[in-house]
Amino acid sequence: MTLAPSPPKDQLLPALFLDRDGVINVDHGYVSEIEKFELVPGIVDAIRRFNERNWRVIVATNQSGIARAFYTEKDMFTLHAHMESELADAGARIDAIYHCPFHEEGEIEEYRRDSELRKPRPGMLLQAMKDFPTEKRLSFMVGDKLSDVQAAESAGIHGFLYKEGDIDAFIEGAYHTMMALKRR
Repeated sequence: MTLAPSPPKDQLLPALFLDRDGVINVDHGYVSEIEKFELVPGIVDAIRRFNERNWRVIVATNQSGIARAFYTEKDMFTLHAHMESELADAGARIDAIYHCPFHEEGEIEEYRRDSELRKPRPGMLLQAMKDFPTEKRLSFMVGDKLSDVQAAESAGIHGFLYKEGDIDAFIEGAYHTMMALKRR
């Protein structure tokens, strides 16, 4: 399947922000191995649709498993490369991935700290908006935890809490909500 081309990095565009575990992949608890990586049914279609709309698709994910010594940052990068490859093979593209490896109760001293990057704080989203000019009034985040929604709201965008069901229909519903709000 053909990928929609990546938009120029300096172009002002809306962005779909996605949490990873529980939204892009099934959350089996600290997923770090390719063998345990399983895309949520429907997420490929949702991402592809936003690629075709010329929206950026950006992942913002807490990865405290690094600080907790469940896996390494290298393991996470390997998994992300696999995720991006699997999505690309299906014609879907992620434009950027932001992660927070820190946790204040981490086992690994290097990662044991509080961080503005860790959701519910907005650091990852704000950094993404700094790296990519973002049309905030249309942009939104989909996550499976309240902390995802709180991070979105703190960053000045809408957040939508996904729990279960058809992720493609859920994200499309969030998009139509944003379009309705735009007309006000």
